[in-house]
Amino acid sequence: MPANPFLLAADNSPALLPLLRENPALAAQQDEHGYSLIHAAASYNHLDLLRALVQEFNIDVNIRDEDEETALFVVETVDAAKVLVEELGAELTIKGSDGYSARQKITVDNEFPDVAEYLKLKEAEQARDLPNGVNGEPVQDGSDVPPLPEGLNVSFSTITPAEDNENEVDSELRRRIEELAQRGDFHSDEGQAALRQLVQDAIADENLTDRNVRPRQD
Repeated sequence: MPANPFLLAADNSPALLPLLRENPALAAQQDEHGYSLIHAAASYNHLDLLRALVQEFNIDVNIRDEDEETALFVVETVDAAKVLVEELGAELTIKGSDGYSARQKITVDNEFPDVAEYLKLKEAEQARDLPNGVNGEPVQDGSDVPPLPEGLNVSFSTITPAEDNENEVDSELRRRIEELAQRGDFHSDEGQAALRQLVQDAIADENLTDRNVRPRQD
């Protein structure tokens, strides 16, 4: 009976890489649910295997399962998340079929808060690194922020984080909207969709926080 590469990946068996080198097509194999060897390596924190799958066998680090979830959704350690994001270029903004990103899904599950916090920090870093428009000119104040897309109404007062964090969250959301407004394609369908998604994500994040802190009603 041929060896099962998924079981070998779970065990981090030294027999797996030689098997994949003999049969490279196995590296891209997914089971009936779309679960891949990259998902397995990330979930079980087998970092060298994870690197080999992407760097040696050229498997897409953002390969998705049947729920449209990448390996970033199943990581259980910050080390695995760092390898995926910082070394292998995993995307932070991919959403699964339930509409949640990896960070949001991990936050909802409330099992690996250190991973969720790391992903939150990386998202903030990426937001800071966004270009400030085609001419590279930073926004000086909030006067250049355009109206929201038609059909989407939101104010900063509708986002109500914890009192000691309110100003920080509001200013961060405003800054990200201002940066988006400086994009050359802002008034295109793509730019408007990006603005709509940014605001909806902010509201979704607050709803997740509220869900996690709200006392249980018996």
